[in-house]
Amino acid sequence: MNAAQWGGFAAVFLASAVEWVEAFTIVLAVALSIGWRRAGSAAAAALATVAALIALTDLGLAAVPMDMQLIRAAIGVFLLLFGLRWYVKAIRRYAGRTALHDEAAEFAHTRAEVDHAEARVAWAVAFKGVLLEGLEVWLLVVALGRTLSDVQAVGGALAALVAVIGAGFALRQPLTRVPENTMKFLVASALLSFGSFWSLAGLIGETSAWPLGDITLLALFVVFFAAGRGVAAAVRRPAIGVKGAQA
Repeated sequence: MNAAQWGGFAAVFLASAVEWVEAFTIVLAVALSIGWRRAGSAAAAALATVAALIALTDLGLAAVPMDMQLIRAAIGVFLLLFGLRWYVKAIRRYAGRTALHDEAAEFAHTRAEVDHAEARVAWAVAFKGVLLEGLEVWLLVVALGRTLSDVQAVGGALAALVAVIGAGFALRQPLTRVPENTMKFLVASALLSFGSFWSLAGLIGETSAWPLGDITLLALFVVFFAAGRGVAAAVRRPAIGVKGAQA
C-alpha cells in the first residue's frame, strides 16, 4: 500500500476503535444484567445489520455509473463535514470547555437502565447501542472504500473491532484508559486532510490542486493537528468533568 492507503487504513482503524469502545461499554453493562449469551446475540445482530448496509451500499454505488472525480469530490466534502464535527469537539475538550467522554459513567448509566428493564428491553438497549455506533463506522467504510479500497476500509474496521473485543474481554471492564479524545483528534485531523485533498482533487484535478501528490496529505495533517492544538491552547480554561478517558 502507498502512503495514502496506509493513512486511510489508519484513519478507519482509529475512528472505528473509538466507536467500538463505546459499543463494548454498552454491551458489557447489558451482559452483566442479562448474561453474555443474550447481550452477545444483540451485538451480533447489530453488527450483521451494519455489515449488510456496507455490502448493499457498496453494490449500489458499483451498479450506478458515476464520474469518479465527482465521487471523490462528494466524498471529500463528506469527510470534511464528518471530521470537522470530531475536530471541534476534540478542541473543546482539550480547551476544557467540554467534559471528556466518560466510559465509566456511561457504563453505570446503562447498567442502571437495564437493571430495571425486562430482558427483551435490555436486549434492545444492546442492539441499539451497537447499531448506532456501527452506523458511523458504516459511513466511514463506504466513504473511504470508494477512494481507497473496500478491502482496506473493511479490514481497518474489523481489525479495530477485534482489538477492542480482545482488550475488553481481557479487562472485563469499561475501557476507561483509552485516550479517546486524543484518538478522535488524530482521526479528525486525518479526515480533514483526506477531505481537503479529495474535494479539491475531484473538482479541479489532483495534479492541478496538489502538485506534490500524496505527500500533501502529511502536510495537511500536520497543519490541522498544529492548528487544532494551537486553538485549544489559546482558549483553554480549567477542564470540567475530567474523568474516565485520558486526553
